[in-house]
Amino acid sequence: MNIVVFTDTFLPKIDGVGISVENFSRILAERGHRFVICAPEYGQGDDIHLHENIQIVRFKNAPLPSYPEIKVVLPSQKRIRKAMTLNEPPHLVHIQTPGLLGQYGVLAARMNRVPLIGTYHTLVSEQDTYVSLYRLLKVDALLGFFQSNKKIKKRLDKIERKDTQTLKKRIILKLCNSLYETCRVIISPSHLIEKTLRDSGVEKPIEVISNGMDLSVFTGKVKERPHDPPRFLHIGRISYEKNCDIVLRAFALILEQIPGATLDIYGDGPAVTSLRIEATQLGIQNSVKFHGFVPRSSLPAIYPEYDIFLTASTMETQGLVVLESNACGLPCVGVDAFALPELIQHDRNGFIVEPFDHIGMANRAMELVRNNELFRRFSEQSLRIAEDHEIYACADRLETVYRMVSEGQL
Repeated sequence: MNIVVFTDTFLPKIDGVGISVENFSRILAERGHRFVICAPEYGQGDDIHLHENIQIVRFKNAPLPSYPEIKVVLPSQKRIRKAMTLNEPPHLVHIQTPGLLGQYGVLAARMNRVPLIGTYHTLVSEQDTYVSLYRLLKVDALLGFFQSNKKIKKRLDKIERKDTQTLKKRIILKLCNSLYETCRVIISPSHLIEKTLRDSGVEKPIEVISNGMDLSVFTGKVKERPHDPPRFLHIGRISYEKNCDIVLRAFALILEQIPGATLDIYGDGPAVTSLRIEATQLGIQNSVKFHGFVPRSSLPAIYPEYDIFLTASTMETQGLVVLESNACGLPCVGVDAFALPELIQHDRNGFIVEPFDHIGMANRAMELVRNNELFRRFSEQSLRIAEDHEIYACADRLETVYRMVSEGQL
């Protein structure tokens, strides 16, 4: 089959969407399918070769002012036409994001009368903070002042915590869903996101297909006990919706009870500077290490060096880093939001606490550290959960959906 993929984020930028597109296109290309991937132009690192059956068409763009890593792609009928004619005839269009490139994909499918499917990777309604008053105020240049004024900081935090069911979020969700409603089939990376879409009124067929994990790369064994002192880990894009400040506050409480504990944070993003400031204000800067961006090829060796994975993200449609930590045998502590409870199953391979509850996160993490039997059991179950997301089995399911859609069976 000839598949044209439209995605607003892709290699060399490293995130869950780009990795999913890379993995599935490479596996299916090896089976003889041909791909054209429409993606933003990043400059350095754009010239990559994935497979002889994969071609990449880059689109010029401009950075989103409040989050330069997000690319606002500029329209180009010429490049869209090129993408749709490189492998003729195109059998289907697959959009991966609801951004401008995703919208171009919808138009391209409609104009060329090609079946359209879409993967619901990102809860855009949870990213409205990049254009909200709160985030415009809490920019790094002003953060020091706001953090030093406890009264202002308390009010800003109150605004942030109450910003979960705003009219703006509902409007964004409605707009995003209306885009995906143009698809023949919607692919959801998790059952919990499928439920979220149904609850929000989406009626189109939904197929649940995990983004998958190459278990030959991310491997682990059962951990018998945590290190003494324990080593905590957080990996991912360091952006505001990931709520890494909650992880810092939880770790500050852990450090009070377990001197010598460490927290290592891998990743880069717009919230790094504010997190460094917060770590200093909490007095934990000597026990927290910010490693910045690390190549994905380094991650399989990083996870096994730690004991417990911590995340406070409230917008995961699956959570690739959690799946990676599972595959490496780490117990996890996360929050009860969207898809996280599917990979962090409460009292099976970790603990789930309420969103923004840094006290609960700290208490659960310390419970794991202090109970070797529980720690070992959770580590074993993390490995078992990862087995359900083996990448080649997931690719089989995606290939089946492709065939059924192209043949009009879906």
